[in-house]
Amino acid sequence: MSERSELTLADGVRLHVETSGPADAPVTVIFLHGWCLDRRTWHYQSRALEGTDARVVAYDARGHGRSGKTRLRSATLAQLGEDLAEVLDAYAPAGPVVLAGHSLGGMTIMEYAESYPAEFADRVHGLLFVSTTAEGATHTCYGLPTPLTPLVRAAEQTGAGVLARLGAWRPHKAVLPALRPGVRWLLFGDDHEPGDLELTMSAVGRASLRSIGGFRASVGAQHRLDTLAALGDVPAAALVGDRDRLTPPACAESIADALPGTELTVFPGAGHMLMMERPREVTAALTAIVDKAAASAEAQRRRRRNRADRRRGYDQAA
Repeated sequence: MSERSELTLADGVRLHVETSGPADAPVTVIFLHGWCLDRRTWHYQSRALEGTDARVVAYDARGHGRSGKTRLRSATLAQLGEDLAEVLDAYAPAGPVVLAGHSLGGMTIMEYAESYPAEFADRVHGLLFVSTTAEGATHTCYGLPTPLTPLVRAAEQTGAGVLARLGAWRPHKAVLPALRPGVRWLLFGDDHEPGDLELTMSAVGRASLRSIGGFRASVGAQHRLDTLAALGDVPAAALVGDRDRLTPPACAESIADALPGTELTVFPGAGHMLMMERPREVTAALTAIVDKAAASAEAQRRRRRNRADRRRGYDQAA
């Protein structure tokens, strides 16, 4: 059974957080959702971890879901990385962590790694990147012919700038039925459960116009392949659908190329909402990462105990 709570961040923004599992679990899994979505998009994986040894932390990013609104100047990936650092301090202050990020959530993980390299190296023992990118909008073509991409991208950037200045207004909630076909085409591949499309539409309806438009500039500009290359041999997987119109397979391929040891999987017929479209496969990949993280953390603890024992032996001999 999950517990709900609120975390007030350093700048006063309130985050809605849900946790489950023992506080002293050997591994804590943090779920980070995508742009204009919320924590519920991970519902299959969260449910699968119930009753296991893992602790689960899932939260709505600022300006999304049940969390508080964001200021325009704080609608950046860098700020989301700072928010993740505060969530870790509050809900997983010790012990190994696995970070699972979808789309914007994966980019948030990269920002945290960039801003907190020492803490990342010490705490993060596993990574799951789902339908995300380390290269901004470099590979995004919206499922359209390549010659149209620059025109669509320019129009999107202009529109995002306008939306970002409209604040916490959510007028699109009133026209969600009309938006459903477009959202379904953009986010899903060949097959999906009707309930998952409805959940996605509900999440989009909760996102403010400032959130929809405000994060666009920072998302489009991010480049973190060098950050990934510096992470070492942390267990990781990069998953993507071959029908993903926002973060196509080239995005996952570049992540796998940059981060040593990353297991790359491309799912035929799947779109951007991979953890909903292929829930069993994504859960299996996550479980494998959690198992590797637990083993890695235990090996690290043994090394530390051995070093401590040797130091005590040296002191006694002296």
